[in-house]
Amino acid sequence: MPAVHHKLLLEDALQDSPQTRSLLSVFEEDAGMLTEYTNQLLQSMQRVFGAQSEMGLATEQLSRQLLEYEKKNFALGKGDEEVITTLQSFAKTVGELNSLHSVLANQMADSMVFPLIQFREKDLTEISTLKEIFGIATDEHEAAMVKYSRLPKKKENEKLKTDLVKEVAYTRRKQHQASLQYYCALNALQYRKRVAMLEPMLGYTQAQISFFKKGIELVSKKMDNFLSSVSNMTQSIQAQLDTEAEAMRASQRELLSVEDTVYMPDKDTEPVNRTLIQKAGYLNIRNKTGLVTTAWDRLYFFTQGGNLMCQPRGAVAGGMVLDLDNSSVMAVECEDRRYCFQITSPSGKTSMILQAESKKEYEEWICTVNNISRQIYLTDNPEAVAIRLNQSAIQAVTPITSFEKRQEGSPNPDRAKPGGTHAASSGSQKTGAAPEPEDLIAPGTPIQFDIMLPASEFQDQNRAGGRRTNPFGETDDDCSTGSDDSLLQQVFAVRFLGSMAVRCGDNQEVIYEAMRQVLAARAIHNIFRTTESHLMVTSSSLRLIDPQTQVTRISFQLGEVCQFAAHQENGRLMGFLVEGRDWSDGDEEGEPSFSAFVFESNTEGEKVDALKNDASLRRGNPVDCRTDVLLTCSSFGLYSQICYTISLAKDITEAKKVTAPCGDMLHITFKVKNPFRVVVF
Repeated sequence: MPAVHHKLLLEDALQDSPQTRSLLSVFEEDAGMLTEYTNQLLQSMQRVFGAQSEMGLATEQLSRQLLEYEKKNFALGKGDEEVITTLQSFAKTVGELNSLHSVLANQMADSMVFPLIQFREKDLTEISTLKEIFGIATDEHEAAMVKYSRLPKKKENEKLKTDLVKEVAYTRRKQHQASLQYYCALNALQYRKRVAMLEPMLGYTQAQISFFKKGIELVSKKMDNFLSSVSNMTQSIQAQLDTEAEAMRASQRELLSVEDTVYMPDKDTEPVNRTLIQKAGYLNIRNKTGLVTTAWDRLYFFTQGGNLMCQPRGAVAGGMVLDLDNSSVMAVECEDRRYCFQITSPSGKTSMILQAESKKEYEEWICTVNNISRQIYLTDNPEAVAIRLNQSAIQAVTPITSFEKRQEGSPNPDRAKPGGTHAASSGSQKTGAAPEPEDLIAPGTPIQFDIMLPASEFQDQNRAGGRRTNPFGETDDDCSTGSDDSLLQQVFAVRFLGSMAVRCGDNQEVIYEAMRQVLAARAIHNIFRTTESHLMVTSSSLRLIDPQTQVTRISFQLGEVCQFAAHQENGRLMGFLVEGRDWSDGDEEGEPSFSAFVFESNTEGEKVDALKNDASLRRGNPVDCRTDVLLTCSSFGLYSQICYTISLAKDITEAKKVTAPCGDMLHITFKVKNPFRVVVF
């Protein structure tokens, strides 16, 4: 290394000439710049040491994190056994590297950071201290020289002169000593700064070389084969990824090349599949949020076996919403929304209204629920069964008929629901197989979906002064009281669904078949609107009354009603058979003909059925000439009506009102003019 050419001469320290002072200022400036640079260099080295220490902590955490992969139990982690084994090997290697990083950090602290700190604290701090001492000594010498220079020459004071001479000598010696120490330190600093700059980097380099040597030994001896196998495995995975990515890009281009109608709701071009036994997709479901308020939620629905499942977005699995076995599905109108349908449980107690986003989805959901309700999915070949059962359009959208269900699963198929005065006897006599639908209703029989009152008939009723029927059984003062309809009157709010001709009137199953075909036809032809009417049950007739005009739209005598039944699963569906005469063949008596009428009521159909039975005339049963009748009176007005009506045709011998725990009772004793006809309530 070349020698230092610039230094302060110690011989010039006592003279303290301006040239010496000028050279001293150069050394002081150099020392100041060295101090500033040393602080910056130390900051950089401390940062390197801190990074190396953090590297040790980071590698330790990395080793622990690699071992955590096995404990995560990924749901899609099948086939990760090789990855787990490889990561465990990497964790072990990283742990060994962590120990090397720790050693490297300690070496950096001892051989790089500490020498530079020592140089700053010892040498640079010493220069700064000596500079201050030299400045103080110089100031004291200057002050002593000022005092000495002021000694008078006329009146010399030997004592004062001696004191000032001693003071000047003392301060000059002190300045000389301070300058010698200061000059020596500045001269030595020119050598020490070179050592201070090189020694930390020498220690840093040696520490890194030692680290790399140990690392090379670790990798070369233990990990050559391991790293080679890992490299081959990653290359294989990358090749698979490239192949899969290209396939996905091709699939993406193909999927995006479709027409815009694919993204448009209700633009389906494919025909409706009516043979589905599984269906999935988003539907809107109506939920009740208050007494009269509702809200619609869009959820994902799917069928699983015989269950309708619902899975909210973000949920891991779906939950069962409704058991679809033997359920019923029907298109409905709801809150001015399109494509709504209602699914009702077999008991009729649970129902839900859903909305599809397109007509195709709407029809396929109805068909799928219908097919599941028939329990087609339990057969050996459900697809073939669905195709066979859906060859007829009428059988595509409604549940299986009630009597078919009873023949297949009911322990007592001859059990009759309330209603139908002859159903019990006919059912008990039936010993053969259940009748086919063709035996009950002729194929292709037209269905009437509404009862329209002809305009001419309506005008004739008005011109003739026809009285509008009061649905509550109350009469005006000027109305005739001779009608026996006042004996019993009850009004039910119903919606007429349809009517059709049937082949027989002595079998209650024909009503169930008519219900099925009417509901099927409505769903197929998208006929959702129904007209609400009032069904009045009196002691002599059934009347369907327009609630707006109170005009009787159609009326049947009770004698013409031969069967009356409510649906066995959906209690709000009811129907009855009416017997008429067909004189088209020229027969004087006419051939008997039967028609089925199907209604949906807000009241359970069994209640209407039971009331009709109470109002029916039971003929051909002989009774005693004296008969006691016990009636429950809901009001005194009904009590008076019954007494008055019975008195028109019978001789009342006794009529009195009694009180019982169940309510007011009417006990009537009368003679019957015709012993073979009696009204039973």
